[in-house]
Amino acid sequence: MEREELIYWLALKMVPGVGNVTYVHLVERFGSPRAVFFSSNEELFTLPEIGRKLASEIKSFAHWKAAERELSRTEKEGVTIVTYRDPLYPPNLREIYDFPPFLYVRGSLSTEDINVAVVGSRRASAYGRYITDRLARELAYAGFTIVSGLARGIDSCAHQAAIAAKGRTIAVLGCGIDLIYPPENKRLFDTIPSCGAIVTEYPFGTPPYGPNFPARNRIISGLSLGVVIVEAGEKSGSLITARLALEQGREVFAVPGGIDTAGARGTNRLIKQGAKLVEGVEDIIEEITPQIKKRIPDLQKQSTKHPPSSLEDHPTETHVPFAEPQLTEGEKVLLSLISANPTDIDTLINNSGIEAKEILSLLLQLELKGLVTQLPGKRFIRKENLCPCP
Repeated sequence: MEREELIYWLALKMVPGVGNVTYVHLVERFGSPRAVFFSSNEELFTLPEIGRKLASEIKSFAHWKAAERELSRTEKEGVTIVTYRDPLYPPNLREIYDFPPFLYVRGSLSTEDINVAVVGSRRASAYGRYITDRLARELAYAGFTIVSGLARGIDSCAHQAAIAAKGRTIAVLGCGIDLIYPPENKRLFDTIPSCGAIVTEYPFGTPPYGPNFPARNRIISGLSLGVVIVEAGEKSGSLITARLALEQGREVFAVPGGIDTAGARGTNRLIKQGAKLVEGVEDIIEEITPQIKKRIPDLQKQSTKHPPSSLEDHPTETHVPFAEPQLTEGEKVLLSLISANPTDIDTLINNSGIEAKEILSLLLQLELKGLVTQLPGKRFIRKENLCPCP
């Protein structure tokens, strides 16, 4: 987007009374933020939420130098403005009710990101840190991007685990992108842009005020297909993220803990209320995979080219072997080891010669391509073997 247009995007956000929802309604009605400023009062009044006061604020806006300074600072500090009309704007986030019209981004967003949020208590126990490291690493190995809030405790551990696994991670801030909060996360703050992104909806200089964090949490859940809560007290901010995730139609997962452990009270309560209990990364992946298929059109089209994979899909037709989609060498090796008999992941690791950290990612790709199905206990079977033979 041209520089001049971005100034209008920034300026419209500075107009008093223009919140996220009104902002998007204005842009959709008039075509661009620039067109909003050049519209007449009569045209503005065609939107129900625009009264005389708000119309006057838009027409009399005079803080153009502030918008210019904001844009100049993004250029100086290597920060990108990604508007909701940009192809890089996360499509999952655009689905929520009050999505940010644009994001400040340090690092890079990717259209290939498949996001799972991992969040929890700032006062993480040793057990919580261990579980977070294990889950986030395995999710990263499987090709998922780890989303969290760069807070102390579980959040920091989730980001670090994704980086250690050479995966991608996205940190969502509750302050301006120029502020490091908490300050002890400076090294993490400096590292994340090279393997993901730091994002915020707040302008430069916005301090980490308390009310910003519940708003930040809606972005964490909004970016993601599912939210994993590792540890949470009874009044934890992570429970807000879980509630927002449910409102947004996202999956909610919780790691159980001891009944006498303060940090497990929130997660145990979530499980009682219907959150999916997590004992291993496969519990997350098997719930998320159907959503991935719905959200990746090419994979969905690819899978629909094949005959139905069960009698339930088409009870009157017999099974016909289908042509396999294009596979990588690693996928071919794994597929050759999976047959009508369930094969556990340890056997695949031992017989394939492929590093353990790559196995989960390859298996996920085979699942997405409709070639294998995961059974309980991390066992895998060829999907065609689920159909009766002719």
